[in-house]
Amino acid sequence: MTRILVVEDNSMNMELVTYLLQSNGMEVTQAVDGPEALERIKNDLFDLVLLDIQLPGIDGLEVLKKIKENPALQQMPVVALTAHSMQGDEQNFIRAGCSGYISKPIDVSLFMMEVRSFITI
Repeated sequence: MTRILVVEDNSMNMELVTYLLQSNGMEVTQAVDGPEALERIKNDLFDLVLLDIQLPGIDGLEVLKKIKENPALQQMPVVALTAHSMQGDEQNFIRAGCSGYISKPIDVSLFMMEVRSFITI
């Protein structure tokens, strides 16, 4: 079973993403902020991390940096899941180490296709 960590502080977004992933047979672990995400990753390996960039406390880019600093986690795909949609944001996230970018609000009809494109198992 594909294991996905969803890091999202907005409860409605978390509920929607979790529902879509679980409805498609994926196992979802949730984290509502950066420290919780780092704790979850320390204890488990995931096939994919969907990471909100605007998080309280430690933001998503700092979480990403900490993930990529760990040699055991460097190959784990991390996808920015964010409402940042300014021109150049996607390139900035990829340059920072993200495997890709999914913009919010989520396009429900495309979401699972986008998610599957990042899963390497």
